[in-house]
Amino acid sequence: MPHAIWRLLVTDPTDGPMNMAIDQAIMEAVAEGRVAPTLRFYAWEPPCLSLGYTQPISEVDRERLAARGWDLVRRMTGGRAILHTDELTYSVALPADNPIVTADIVESYRRLSGALVAGLQRLGADPQADKRADGHRGASTGPVCFEVPSHYEITIDGKKLVGSAQVRKFGAVLQHGSLPLGGDITRICDALVYSDDHQREVVRERVRRRAATLEDALHAIVPWEDAAQTMAHAFADTFDLELDAATGLTPEELERAADLRTGQYTSDDWNARF
Repeated sequence: MPHAIWRLLVTDPTDGPMNMAIDQAIMEAVAEGRVAPTLRFYAWEPPCLSLGYTQPISEVDRERLAARGWDLVRRMTGGRAILHTDELTYSVALPADNPIVTADIVESYRRLSGALVAGLQRLGADPQADKRADGHRGASTGPVCFEVPSHYEITIDGKKLVGSAQVRKFGAVLQHGSLPLGGDITRICDALVYSDDHQREVVRERVRRRAATLEDALHAIVPWEDAAQTMAHAFADTFDLELDAATGLTPEELERAADLRTGQYTSDDWNARF
């Protein structure tokens, strides 16, 4: 890839609707050429269940979700549900003509996975980025992202370690994803609808077999700040980037994000649309 300058954002923890609003505001600004391609790392406070763009809201037990104090938001990307807690979340927003993403979606996943794998290796893990054929992707239709195969999913010892999703619109490409740093990967089952407690435990065990956290891989907790810094360096080296951390979100992006949060991402017209 030719040498390029990207903006690096490490934003303060915030709620799910605002996190998704910020990602969209960045994507729109990148598409319009108002800001440079942007790599962002962020966290969620409080924990939040995010749904894929077309995932049915009927799969969520909203009473159980509220009882645990967890947020709910629908992403503009596809995929299945993720419980965002104890994790490092990344997003990459690029113009649609950027060479990293000008190929098809599968190839762009492969290229971006290269940076993620490099970062995980620097953290001490031994991950793999496994290509999944479309037929295999349909092998599991459960509600949980980390039990469903995906293109170039990143695994450790055969278990899914990073869940990512991508959308192309506005003349830009946004890919964001979740790296669980620790904790119980099966907690998500506490907020989803199952026929009974037995079925919930069956799915919990299936998620435990198919998914892992970075703590599982390393037998140690990596501090959030260390993980973000290491992954940023890996992106810079993989794509020959100069990362500009001095330029934060613009006033226009902040205003747009605030509008999106209240007008879209906290609304049942959006979150319960399917």
